[in-house]
Amino acid sequence: MTLTVSSSAFQEGAEIPAKYTCEGQDISPPLAWSGPPAGTESIALIGDDPDAPGGAFTHWVLFNLPPQTTELAEAMPAQAELPSGARQGKTDFGRVGYGGPCPPPGRPHRYQFTIYALDQTLDLKAGAAKGELLSAMSGHILAQGQLTGIYQR
Repeated sequence: MTLTVSSSAFQEGAEIPAKYTCEGQDISPPLAWSGPPAGTESIALIGDDPDAPGGAFTHWVLFNLPPQTTELAEAMPAQAELPSGARQGKTDFGRVGYGGPCPPPGRPHRYQFTIYALDQTLDLKAGAAKGELLSAMSGHILAQGQLTGIYQR
């Protein structure tokens, strides 16, 4: 099953406003997605840049969102554990929470926000890296969807 992911800040394939980048306020954009399928126990998110010079660069890791969650407000707090019980992982910036697009000058980069509906809550500590999340999710993804924006400096 595919989740439909969107943002009120930018359309699929369009430029991410500077407000959500290292050149702006560096806050997370608002995201929304279609309702997850029956059996969903938690929601996870990975935000990354597949066009980074050294390979995919992780900008956001978020997991164990309650299963009824279908949106994230703008400017999610950069704290390891959120009031909902969700946890944020460590990005390639070396910190938890969202880190906005900050590509080297030149060609545009793609920024992918992938939402996963999972059949379990993950036994991962806050601060887990993207690789740990991907391993923990393996075999437990009921549905997923992606929104891609671009940004260049």
